[in-house]
Amino acid sequence: MRRRALLGLLAAPAIARAQDTWPQDRVTFITSLPAGSSVDITTRLFAERLAQYWGRPVVIDNRGGGNGVIACQVVARAKPDGLTLLSTSAMTHAANPWLIDRLPYDPVADFEAVTRFGNSPFVVMANRALGTPTLAALIDRLKAEPGRHNFGWGAVPARVAAELFCKAAGVQATQVGYRGNQAAFPDLLEGRLSFQVIDVVGGKPLVDRGEVTALALSEHRRHPALPAVPTSIEAGLPEFRFTTWSGVYAPRGTPAAIVSKIQADFARAFAEPALAARFAEMGGAPEPPAPPAEFAAFTRAEIPRWGEIIRGAGMRLD
Repeated sequence: MRRRALLGLLAAPAIARAQDTWPQDRVTFITSLPAGSSVDITTRLFAERLAQYWGRPVVIDNRGGGNGVIACQVVARAKPDGLTLLSTSAMTHAANPWLIDRLPYDPVADFEAVTRFGNSPFVVMANRALGTPTLAALIDRLKAEPGRHNFGWGAVPARVAAELFCKAAGVQATQVGYRGNQAAFPDLLEGRLSFQVIDVVGGKPLVDRGEVTALALSEHRRHPALPAVPTSIEAGLPEFRFTTWSGVYAPRGTPAAIVSKIQADFARAFAEPALAARFAEMGGAPEPPAPPAEFAAFTRAEIPRWGEIIRGAGMRLD
């Protein structure tokens, strides 16, 4: 006990120095999804504040494609100095291990968990011309016309959510993939897609403008950003319950002092009233950014949870 206490006292000045001097160059967030995605939008929101705190440029480098594998490989191979970070979703660190054979990175062993800064249910959105004012009406329409309807997705969590909805509702629909969830919007609005299931941050702009019919959330409580949208219980499909998340990882071996500083500054930014208000307006989660140890444990627990969901939905990447 005395030895551990002494080591802690000796390490404290070194940790303080690392936190005081870092960063000495620009910081780059590699995002696993394209520009305009929910991960991209929320990362940029935090990046503005972080650049002010750190006195260095904070760059967003979108490396969408390959189901996030490209972005993960870039960060996993980067120098572990905290200057190259991964901003991603559950797609890369919970879903990919079950969807990609011989995944070229280890979501746990190759990264240091920094912080989770987003947690979101999904919203089922239907094309307005479909004439389905409720979730029950959409389900009835899909059952009456099996195989005639499509749904769009541009990120794996959105596809998993849509597949879960179809399974819970006992309906059939054809999945159509896009390079990002937002890339599917034109086809949804023009009727080439019947519906889409997307996280709240991504779907909120269309719902707010009344361009789609918002039918239900994949959660058992209403979301403050979409208060008029019923829960899955209220919509009559309580089995449809599913959330996704966003977070930041650093290359394995990044000093704990730097990881702690990055997380602390995310939390500091979240505590600013102006940013918190903007985050809430966008549909962001109300929970503050999680500490590194908590996020690491969360990541490990999410991998088997997503595996069970993906296997249950019979999902595979084409």
